[in-house]
Amino acid sequence: MGLVQRSKCVRGTFEQRERGPAERFGRSIRPNFNRLLGQDQLVSKDDVQQKQTAAASARAQAEAQRALIAQKTIRAPFSGVLGIRQVNLGQYVAPGATIVTLQQLDPIYVNFNLPEQMIDEVAPGTAVTARVDALPGKVFEGKVTAVEPLVDSSTRNFGVQATLRNPDGTLRPGSFARVGFSLGGARDVVVIPQTAVSFNPYGNVVFVVTKVARKPGETDMQGKPLTGDKLIVTQRFIKTGATRGDLIAVSDGLKPGETVVTSGLLKLRNDAEVTINNSVQPAADLHPQVQNR
Repeated sequence: MGLVQRSKCVRGTFEQRERGPAERFGRSIRPNFNRLLGQDQLVSKDDVQQKQTAAASARAQAEAQRALIAQKTIRAPFSGVLGIRQVNLGQYVAPGATIVTLQQLDPIYVNFNLPEQMIDEVAPGTAVTARVDALPGKVFEGKVTAVEPLVDSSTRNFGVQATLRNPDGTLRPGSFARVGFSLGGARDVVVIPQTAVSFNPYGNVVFVVTKVARKPGETDMQGKPLTGDKLIVTQRFIKTGATRGDLIAVSDGLKPGETVVTSGLLKLRNDAEVTINNSVQPAADLHPQVQNR
């Protein structure tokens, strides 16, 4: 690409000196050429063509020098703050090498992913807020500016980009942010512990506990007859929604008041008889905190 800083300036000065005579020669040719044309049949056509060729060549040399100078002038594509330079004075810069980083601080962009169930709930213009651990208590406001139309087939998430106002430059690129936005007014939803859901590529399922009457002649492992009703589980596909803490919303497949199994899902099968033991309850905290031990 060329030399950096001081060496580049020396080369640029030399090229500017080379460009000057070519421009002056090109300008001097045109008046002489016009004067020769004004004299009737005093100059041959060959001389006129030679002057035209010389003028065109001088102009081409001047344009080539301008292009060469422009290639060695580094211009930022946008306004921002420069970082620490990655090259030294006099170092040769190869094509594609990083010279210095340039960061735009205001506005600043935040990229995050959302599950595919929310693809209809976010659109350009949606108001968002962002918080970072490095600046506790400070909230940055912005709006969604772009939504990725493609859903990732491996994660079932889609990308969203929002633009945040950062006039004082306190929010820095590369920081981890917690993004939030409003989905409208409050609504009633069915929620269950996430441990009750078996997440599978072909669909999410739960085991629903129901009470049924025993068939005549049923006995226990000792051969004693069993009477009364029994509890069995039935595998059911559900459609899940948003998660909050240890809970997950169910938009389809469950009704309020139904009982689901929250542990031991790998041991269950359809119509298996179960016994309810609520001595150990799964976590159901909306804002769980990791305990450092």
